[in-house]
Amino acid sequence: MELRQLRYFIKVVEHGGLGRAAAELGMVTSALSQQISRLESELATRLLTRTATGVVPTDAGIAFLRQAQLAVRHADNAMQSARQARLTGHVSVGLPPTTASVLARPLLYAMRERYPEVRVHLVEALSGHLGNMLNARQLDLAIMFRSDAGHRWSVLPLLDERLFLIVRSGTADLPPHGAVRLRELGQTPLVLPSSSHGLRALLDTAFARARIAPPLVAEVDGLTVLMDLVQHGFGGTIQPGAATARLGDQPFDIRLVRDDFLHRPNLLASLSDDELSPAALAVRVLLAQVAADLVTGGHWPGATLHKS
Repeated sequence: MELRQLRYFIKVVEHGGLGRAAAELGMVTSALSQQISRLESELATRLLTRTATGVVPTDAGIAFLRQAQLAVRHADNAMQSARQARLTGHVSVGLPPTTASVLARPLLYAMRERYPEVRVHLVEALSGHLGNMLNARQLDLAIMFRSDAGHRWSVLPLLDERLFLIVRSGTADLPPHGAVRLRELGQTPLVLPSSSHGLRALLDTAFARARIAPPLVAEVDGLTVLMDLVQHGFGGTIQPGAATARLGDQPFDIRLVRDDFLHRPNLLASLSDDELSPAALAVRVLLAQVAADLVTGGHWPGATLHKS
């Protein structure tokens, strides 16, 4: 027996008919009738008598109605008490710069709406630095791109990101339009993060696999400066789609890199469950929900939810 079935039954008795009750509940009459029939089957007794003008409760239905109303009222009171006992506390969340570009603002808005009494400390840093902060217990949770099995972290695969070539509009030595492959970028000057960055390690492996060594003209670990150099034609870059979230109408040529093996996993890492506060546990769930909503809503370019 489900709480919603009790609500359905009460509404049918109040309206004296399935059709009127279904209209208020936003259901089709046949679906409501099926729910009532299941309830009667579970109780092994008839609760309603069908008449020419609607339905009326049987003697068993009248007795059940009183208890159903009491159960629903208690359930409503319990939910209200839970809402009033709001979570409080302080939670530290780490996001890499590209991820922060698309996730930070929606997460903070969702936190303000869902858990207004929880204060969030948001840290934007390279994935490797976030891992060190997590180990030092300076963060409760963080988005990571790699996970070290030696750490006592709780790790949830979150999503996968395809990578994009981003260059100034009109850049020469590129295919005329559409997606590109790494092997087509041998003459494209690139501005990339340094070797301490997880994305750089991923790209170095991919370039080696494609057997090319594109000209590297600068190493920059700050996303703002890196994109400023690209905008002014200093060189192109390869970044996940999240890096394009704030580009707006600026003159960039953005091409999907279509090598199937080139993608970046996003992992939601946190301290072990027994180390997390109730507030941190709640924020971990909410962060995963916000990320999923962004992906399914088409607001995270090039991202797909992890298959698990």
